[in-house]
Amino acid sequence: AEKSANFFLQFRLATWKDVMMMVVGGLCALLHGTALPLMLLVYGRLTDTFVNYEFESFCSNAFCSLGRIDIEAEMTIFAYYFTGIGLGVSLVSYFQVSSLIFCWVIAAARQVQRLRKAYFQKIMQMDIGWFDCNSVGELNTRLADDINTINYAIADQASILIEKISAFVFGFMVGFIGGWKLTLVVIAVSPLICIATVARLAGQELKAYAKAGTVAEEVLSSVRTVAAFCGEQKEVDRYDRNLVEALKWGVKKGTTIGIFQGFLWCITFLYYALGFWYGSQLVIESKELSPGSLIQVFLGVLIGAMNLGQASPCLKAFASGRAAAKVIFEIIDQEPEIDRFSEGGYKLDKVKGDIEFHNVTFYYPSRPEVKVLNELSMQVKAGETTAFIGPSGSGKSTIIQLIQRFYNPQEGMVTLDGHDICTLNIQWLRSLIGIVEQEPALFATTIAENIRFGRPGVTMEDIIQATKEANAYNFIMDLPQKFDTLVGDGGDQMSGGQKQRIALARALIRNPKILLLDMATSALDNESEAVVQEALDKTRMGRTTISIAHRLSTIKNADVIIGFECGQAVEKGTHKELLERQGVYFTLITLQNQGTTSAANGTVDDFDLKSRSLSSGSNEADDQVQLVPMARILKYNQPEWPYMLLGSLGAAINGFSNPMYSVLFSEILGVFGRIDLEKQRELINWICVLFCIMAIIRFFSHFIQEYAFARSGELLTCRLRKLGFQAMLRQEIGWFNDPRNSIGVLTTRLASDASAVRGATGCQIGMIVNSLTNIGASFGIALYFSWKLSLVTVCFLLLIGLSGMFQARMLTGFAHEDKKAMETAGQTSNEALSNIRTIAGLAKEKIFVESYEQKLELPYKCAKKKANIYGLCFCFSNCVFIMAYAASYRYGGHLVSSEGLHYMIVFRLVKILDLVISAIVTSGIALGRITSLTPDYAKAKIAAAEIFKLLDRVPKISIDHKDGKKWDNFRGKIEFHNCKFTYPTRPDIQVLNGLSVSVKPGQTLALVGSSGCGKSTSVQLLERFYDPEEGQVLIDSHPSHTVNVPFLRSQIGIVSQEPVLFGCSIAENIRYGDNTRSISMEEVVEAAKKAYLHDFVMTLPDKYETQVGAQGSQLSRGEKQRIAVARAIVRNPKILLLDEATSALDTESEKMVQAALDEARKGRTCIVIAHRLSTIQTADIIAVMSHGVIIEQGTHAELMTMKGSYYKLFTTGSPIS
Repeated sequence: AEKSANFFLQFRLATWKDVMMMVVGGLCALLHGTALPLMLLVYGRLTDTFVNYEFESFCSNAFCSLGRIDIEAEMTIFAYYFTGIGLGVSLVSYFQVSSLIFCWVIAAARQVQRLRKAYFQKIMQMDIGWFDCNSVGELNTRLADDINTINYAIADQASILIEKISAFVFGFMVGFIGGWKLTLVVIAVSPLICIATVARLAGQELKAYAKAGTVAEEVLSSVRTVAAFCGEQKEVDRYDRNLVEALKWGVKKGTTIGIFQGFLWCITFLYYALGFWYGSQLVIESKELSPGSLIQVFLGVLIGAMNLGQASPCLKAFASGRAAAKVIFEIIDQEPEIDRFSEGGYKLDKVKGDIEFHNVTFYYPSRPEVKVLNELSMQVKAGETTAFIGPSGSGKSTIIQLIQRFYNPQEGMVTLDGHDICTLNIQWLRSLIGIVEQEPALFATTIAENIRFGRPGVTMEDIIQATKEANAYNFIMDLPQKFDTLVGDGGDQMSGGQKQRIALARALIRNPKILLLDMATSALDNESEAVVQEALDKTRMGRTTISIAHRLSTIKNADVIIGFECGQAVEKGTHKELLERQGVYFTLITLQNQGTTSAANGTVDDFDLKSRSLSSGSNEADDQVQLVPMARILKYNQPEWPYMLLGSLGAAINGFSNPMYSVLFSEILGVFGRIDLEKQRELINWICVLFCIMAIIRFFSHFIQEYAFARSGELLTCRLRKLGFQAMLRQEIGWFNDPRNSIGVLTTRLASDASAVRGATGCQIGMIVNSLTNIGASFGIALYFSWKLSLVTVCFLLLIGLSGMFQARMLTGFAHEDKKAMETAGQTSNEALSNIRTIAGLAKEKIFVESYEQKLELPYKCAKKKANIYGLCFCFSNCVFIMAYAASYRYGGHLVSSEGLHYMIVFRLVKILDLVISAIVTSGIALGRITSLTPDYAKAKIAAAEIFKLLDRVPKISIDHKDGKKWDNFRGKIEFHNCKFTYPTRPDIQVLNGLSVSVKPGQTLALVGSSGCGKSTSVQLLERFYDPEEGQVLIDSHPSHTVNVPFLRSQIGIVSQEPVLFGCSIAENIRYGDNTRSISMEEVVEAAKKAYLHDFVMTLPDKYETQVGAQGSQLSRGEKQRIAVARAIVRNPKILLLDEATSALDTESEKMVQAALDEARKGRTCIVIAHRLSTIQTADIIAVMSHGVIIEQGTHAELMTMKGSYYKLFTTGSPIS
């Protein structure tokens, strides 16, 4: 029962309507399968008619008194039979391909659409702990590849399976009707034909490609970090390692298929030899069979056995579909610990906002051995502002996640107004909460839409009011598209300060009862922070507010301050009370005030390794993809030319053997027209020997063809995937800002395009060579024997060819539409899964599920369009194919009757007629094979075009190791000379407006200024993420655009405000600092010690081998920051860029890391961007920026003496004008 349940698992989501469509489709497929066996009944009688006519011709010449058969009249009757079958088949085949398409493909499209929705909905329903243990990249790959595998299994393959089984049953029935003895003999051999076809290797390619997809997703989402640390080649190699695994399985599969295909054809030709030899005994010796019955039995059993064998790829597709369905349904059937869509739970009539933790113990599901909260008990009173302080990793952010019910505590409980939050309705609970994080996630839509996520149905006036409260209104109004400005993928085209203010507006528009501020103003400059802080002070009136901050000056006005250590609340009180107690809070504030107390706040704009061009449009070329010629695809297969040559040779031999079979087959029929029985026996024995020789040739030629093309095809696929990935990483950073090149689109493209190109190469080339040889040889032989009859057959073949071309043209268009639609859906799913915490916090899962479902409508419509075109072409090809039989036999009868030649010549014409019919059959099959894979071929051409478009694109900034200057004695002198710059997609806003500043080797330059003044941009020009439009950046007196990019970046180390870590071990992340050499464990430990990371790592169970999780999700921000510092130290750079490098650290850690950074700065050129002016007072040059130019520069003392902008900023926090 379990096996049968498994077999039908992929149909689990079928409705009664789908079942009815599949039943109708199944019946049509069943009828279509009977067409060939029914034709054999006619064919057997037709053969007897010709043989009898031959005998009568001989007898009439010998003055026998027998009534002449009217061959033309007989052939007319047979033509009617064929026409009837042809019309019936065409009607049934349309409904089958209407069954295959309208019934099967549409039913499949409906089920797959339902499956995608159910799978995506279930993922969006899962709790956050589940996401900690499952890779987003793998979930996305499953959503794309695995569901496609199920679609393939339940669409055309199911219909084809029924058709093949039908042909098998009816083929054997026709055999038994014709002659049971011969049928039993040939049945004894036929299981070998079936076994040969059934034995297929179920490959492991999906798994290997899923791993490769995860690597690609992680790398592309962190592309700026990869570029900064010159990790492109390392990532390509990592990706390539997963591809090599898939290559091995692909070649194994090809080899196995080659052996079994060769075995199949070897057995088939031996079967011909045995069948004809024994059948001829029954015709000649015992007279039990007529020649027509022999053909009927022989071909009936052959068709039956072959069809049973050909059903095996369908069974294989079913097996793959079942395996994929098992994984998908396992996820769909999982019950989340916290159901985010649950309608259950209480909704309180009145909410005060009292939050209490009762002996809460908690550890993350992915790291159960590390206790984060240890029997924590504390109370947050309604309407009060409670501040959390404590070292990084003490559990502050974890508490906020427990309040949002991202996790359930392992022990104890969290209560809201005395009610355990586990008993409250989760959507309702989260609707009470507004949250602003240090690293806020924005969605790839407009600013207005991002704010609207806070509360649906708000008016534009509400949005404007919220942005004014969050101090975001002014900068938004300065943008060309204002509230309609696109924020980019993950908000990466906004500065950190701008992102935080948009996130703050999003939280404020919710009008929440509980406000959670997790370092909510850390990325704001002094002016913005003061305004936002004032807005927060107003908005938190009457609200329960929890604030986490490392800048203690921002929380000293809190009603209650709670100090944390090791997952416990160790002290609680007001600012004044805690100072008197002289505990944790006193220590932190004393450490922080050791600098200049008044300078605890300052200005900065973040440099998070992200570009800030606002993508309201794109200056790339139009999105039209030019189809590439086949030769171009083959050029990339050039290294495998010996394999392709060998494969083509095998294919040519296979192609030539089909018309040779036709010659031998017609010779057998000709033998029965002879009077001399001895001569008959001799010829039959000789023909059977030739069949045995052909059997051996076919075995080797098939093995060679399959193995050679599998190897060349798999190598090409791997090469194109690797080249595609390499080409992506080669592009300049600005390219990734285009919405058409978002992470979701690129990963979907990598997952499908290169594998789709196989549809145009490898086995496809073998099929084309095979078919061309087959058609060429068939027509050569046919024209040689009877040019008149050959011309009749050509007319029909032209019709079949035209139908194929029309089908190819239409399907290419649909493939393009379908691909684009699925990429858009992939983009939505990728964005949703990447920002799952933000979506959960906003309780907006259903909006993303609806958006995804809406984007699935287009692929569904494409499937329906494709269905009808494919159905009509398929029906037309089938009809023409059988009509060709009718016309050829009818005209053949006319030639036999009207030529009036000697009986031997007439007999020869009969043989030729059969040969030409055999030729048209083999040629028709060949043409059919070319057009049958048209959907794959269409996809392949589109996919190849996309890949070559990417490969041909010349990046605006080359990262080639050969381009540009390198020099030995790199000193680190940096000069900006009158640099002007605008982002390519925002040409009307001047970001840098004549920037001029210089730093000597070993000096430290600190950049100070309001948000958006160009600090980040100037550092990005130095990294050569962009080049200035006017002026130049000089490195050691060399213009930056002439310097080799990898060489330049290898001299630069970066520690940013939002460090990006990779989903590997802590040691591997530190080693990422220098990808040009192998870094020993001793160096890793030494760098960790310098970054004050070592002691923390040694407390973890796996120490340096501890996995950090996707993008470092298993670590606190402070821990991530220290790993980033260690990564920069291990690089040993000549230029150090510190962008808010200590912003996420608690005061104690900051002192240690600051000391490490001060040590690291010695002898290096350093550019610092910092909020806390106390950290930059020792800089050699402090440059104050405004509107893209330097308005003041000098040392701290000099600038204080000047009493200009810096002095005002330092003493009063006034804005820089």
